[in-house]
Amino acid sequence: MVSFLLQIFALIVFSCILTDGYVGGNTGQLYCIFNHNIDACRYGIGIGVIAFFGALIFLGLDVYLPMLSNVQTRKHIVLSDFGFAGLWSFLWFVGFCFLANQWSLTDTAKISVGQDNARAAIAFNFFSILSWVPLAILAFKRVKMGAEDFNTSYVDPSLDTASPYSSYPDAVTDNYQRPPFTQSAETDDGYKPPAY
Repeated sequence: MVSFLLQIFALIVFSCILTDGYVGGNTGQLYCIFNHNIDACRYGIGIGVIAFFGALIFLGLDVYLPMLSNVQTRKHIVLSDFGFAGLWSFLWFVGFCFLANQWSLTDTAKISVGQDNARAAIAFNFFSILSWVPLAILAFKRVKMGAEDFNTSYVDPSLDTASPYSSYPDAVTDNYQRPPFTQSAETDDGYKPPAY
């Protein structure tokens, strides 16, 4: 559920910038709506597209993870999920600060189209921070839980010399019992199985 929300927020951010983030001037050349800073538009589109596909990939990996039996592969997936979520939490924060700063420097009186999309991109950039940070915290808990499950003080019970139980009876004592449901040639009680 959270991954769908992350994908929707990322989709809104980069689609708002793509649709109305570039405005044409009197010369017919397109410029970025965020204070004519092309890097602001490129940054918003870049992190939005990568976050969208990253959330899609990690959604698939979350579905696939319970079916994995290889511990190392599971460990790498959980660590990469934590790293990606933490990195994207930071990048969304930087993006929010960058786009909000560039929008505050923009002369909005000269812009007739695209103001709502610019504000929506900034707002959903902020919402993305609020969604990726809890995801990073949950991923950290999964990493921590996996590290605690691996117990390094494990001792193989067959190597433990202080075991209170013995596996086999002593060969010296005469307590051997014959296995059940077997019949020896010495004890013929006259029973013969029917022939078919």
